[in-house]
Amino acid sequence: MEESTEIIISVTKKGQATIPKKLRKKYGIKDKAVWVEDPEKGIVLRPLPDPAEEFGSLKHLFPGKTANELIEEGRKADYERDKRLLKHVDNSNV
Repeated sequence: MEESTEIIISVTKKGQATIPKKLRKKYGIKDKAVWVEDPEKGIVLRPLPDPAEEFGSLKHLFPGKTANELIEEGRKADYERDKRLLKHVDNSNV
């Protein structure tokens, strides 16, 4: 198990704090947001997951379907709903 690192950093009047370079490099934090948690004992910053690493992580929820197929299903449902709604619209008011 890795030893935890404890570092004291300053916070500006605007509430800004700089994450030390060593930790930014270790966790791959560049020009992106971080997750902030507020447990009772203090503040915890966590790097957000990289979308490239999460690729395919929902496949088990939609077995046998590609992302494009799922999008098309959603669009088809929207199209059918819109089509039903438009039947009730008076064309002279459009």
